[in-house]
Amino acid sequence: MNADSFGNFANRSSSKWRRYPEDVLPMHVAEMDFEVAPAIRDRIKDLTNRSDLGYTGPIPEVAKSFEAFALDRWGWQIAAEQLKLATDVGVAAVEILRVLTKPGDKVLVNSPVYSSFYHWIEEVHAEVVDAPLVLRGDDWVLDLSAIEAAFKDGVKVYMLCSPQNPVGRVHTAKELTAVAELADKYGVTVISDEIHAPLSWVPFTPYLALGPAAHRTGVTITSSSKAWNVAGLKAAFLLTQGSEVQARLKGMPDAMHWRTSLVGAFAMESAFGHSVDWLDEVVEQIQDNLSFFQHEMSQKLPKAKLFNMESTYLVWVDLSAYRVDKVQQVLLQQAKVAVVPGEDHAPENEYSNFVRFNIASSKARISEAVSRMSKVLEG
Repeated sequence: MNADSFGNFANRSSSKWRRYPEDVLPMHVAEMDFEVAPAIRDRIKDLTNRSDLGYTGPIPEVAKSFEAFALDRWGWQIAAEQLKLATDVGVAAVEILRVLTKPGDKVLVNSPVYSSFYHWIEEVHAEVVDAPLVLRGDDWVLDLSAIEAAFKDGVKVYMLCSPQNPVGRVHTAKELTAVAELADKYGVTVISDEIHAPLSWVPFTPYLALGPAAHRTGVTITSSSKAWNVAGLKAAFLLTQGSEVQARLKGMPDAMHWRTSLVGAFAMESAFGHSVDWLDEVVEQIQDNLSFFQHEMSQKLPKAKLFNMESTYLVWVDLSAYRVDKVQQVLLQQAKVAVVPGEDHAPENEYSNFVRFNIASSKARISEAVSRMSKVLEG
């Protein structure tokens, strides 16, 4: 898998390339500068050539392909009959929250976490409760004591990010088993967002693979959109593995299926079923890019702090040592580099000296972005 050469792909029409002026290097949004997998492109062409672009009907192929992928990749036997399509993971999360909560109910997150979690919770007028990750050495880990305290205090739903965006942590089976047991004890439903799971290079454990306690408490939301770079196709799914959670979610609208893209659903089938070799190459490329980025940072921004990563192409960078207020805005305005501000990942604007940097690009673009940042921060 070769990333594009520096300067290409700027003719794309997605938000990554249109949000900022042309002189800004876009290293922010979770979109990869790689070509889409051939099998996905072929499927889209086939649907178009046959003028097969109607409403989304039954597509059992999605469950079948993910079932085989999850079993081969993670040793997880899903309950294929419990898979339901959704427009994207955000829509799935909001519709689940609508059923499980009422205004004012408490929903737990672990900051720093994907910024949309806060927007989804706000959309259903629930209250965000935070049990921040704990930094142990160079690893960001779940604080199980804080999670239990929040459960005791009346949390109804726990929004789990697994793997964790933006820190790239793959939570261990031991940690997740403890979460499942706590959720079962306190009657909490766990929504496990596992959209980045295929991009892991250490063993990943799906929440619903953990047995009865997880089955009684969990619902997984995921998609091919991040790992196969097809967010614009608008298709995802939610998955349960037990009758208890399935019953809790009975109030979800049937229309969620019809609001999913036909093209996106068949693209998901092509991703999980026919594009695994492409995915493996991407994961290798990301690891190579991460090593390159770490070297570039050590040479050009030596006071920056990086952390251990096990998944994703989104790097969490601590720039506190440079003592620059609103560092993301400074980098955008003066370095012409777009990164995601750290404060977007916390409920009270914490991590304002951090940024999230996208390394799923060419080494030339990564190097140029770090050089621009260095000129501003190092002086």
